[in-house]
Amino acid sequence: MNILSELHQDHINLSRLLEMLERKVERLRAGVHPDFSLMAEVVAYVGGYADQHHHPREDLIYAFFRGRSTELDQAFERCEAEHQDLKHLSTRLSDSIDGVLNDVVMPMDQLTDQLDAFVQAEKCHIDFEEQAIFPPLQAMATAADWDQLAEQLPSSDDPVFGEQQADEYRSLYKALMEDMNRSESEF
Repeated sequence: MNILSELHQDHINLSRLLEMLERKVERLRAGVHPDFSLMAEVVAYVGGYADQHHHPREDLIYAFFRGRSTELDQAFERCEAEHQDLKHLSTRLSDSIDGVLNDVVMPMDQLTDQLDAFVQAEKCHIDFEEQAIFPPLQAMATAADWDQLAEQLPSSDDPVFGEQQADEYRSLYKALMEDMNRSESEF
C-alpha cells in the first residue's frame, strides 16, 4: 500500500467516526443525550490520531513536494493552516465534553454547535485533501519520490482500524460498532 493509499484509508476511517458524531449532533438537537463518555473517546481519537499521526505524515509529504507546483503549494498552505484550526477545534470540544462529564453547567446548544462545527470542519478538510491535493500529488509523484518518502516518514499504525489494534482502543472500537448499530435502529 502506498503512502497516499494509507492516508486515503485514514480518511475513510475518520469519515466513519465523523458520520457517527454527525448522528450525535442530530440526537443532541432532538433532545436525546448520547453517551458523553464514548463521545469524548471518539473526539479524543479523531483529534489525537490526526494531530499525532495523520497530519504530521501529511505535513512531511507536503514539505517534500513543496516548490514543484504553485497551485499545490497554495493548497499545502491552506491544508497546514486547517491542521492548526482542527487541532484548536478538537481541543476546545474535548474540554467542553470533559466539562459536561464533570458536571460543569454548559448550555447543550453550545456543546452541540461545537460538535457540529468540529465535524463539519473535519469533513470539509478531508474533502479538500481528497479533491485538491491527493490527485495532483499522485499524478506528479514518481516511484522514486514515494520510495524516498517511505524511508523518511514515521509508520502509520492506526490503533483503532489498523491490523494491530492497541489494547487501549479495543473497547472503543467495540463500543463504536455497538453504538453505530444502536443509532441505526433508533432512527
